[in-house]
Amino acid sequence: MTINRYLRLIAGFFIILSVALSQLHSPYWIYFTLFVGLNLFQSSFSNWCPMITLLRRLGVKEG
Repeated sequence: MTINRYLRLIAGFFIILSVALSQLHSPYWIYFTLFVGLNLFQSSFSNWCPMITLLRRLGVKEG
């Protein structure tokens, strides 16, 4: 898999996980969903994403 596919997979997983945790554990988990969404939003303008930097360091191939 490529960096872009991993990024979409991880972001989707984090959103599903945080929504589930907000329903099962504490409503404050919804702020994690907000964080993921804001990070995706800012990366569309700045072309920088911390998860992409991490995936590159782990050796995931570019798309």
